[in-house]
Amino acid sequence: MKNTYGKTEKLKSKIIIEKLFTEGKSVSAYPLRLVYLKTTFEDSITIQTGVSVSKRNFKLAVDRNRVKRLLREAYRLNKNNHLNNITSQYAFMILYLGKELPSYEFVEKKVNTLFEKFTKAETKNS
Repeated sequence: MKNTYGKTEKLKSKIIIEKLFTEGKSVSAYPLRLVYLKTTFEDSITIQTGVSVSKRNFKLAVDRNRVKRLLREAYRLNKNNHLNNITSQYAFMILYLGKELPSYEFVEKKVNTLFEKFTKAETKNS
């Protein structure tokens, strides 16, 4: 896997996002939650990921966009360490649930914790 977060890796399908929130499982590392669902894509890509920040917690779009940028960057840089051995196709949604603006170091630490919990949960289920 490359250290990129390109167009094919972004989760955009409304159908898959809807299914993700109705049928998906989740793991949490407060203030982050990862909702995931084993699915199939037409592409050969193994993971599609989206990020979301609540408008209720961050009224200003500038703040929401900043948190989303931090989440995407932490995901992009750390996905190889944790998700290289995945053979199935997954849809991910990373949600930020906190109420204060985080630093990048904090977000990166929590993303790593989130991926460790995901790999433990998936190896337990398999």
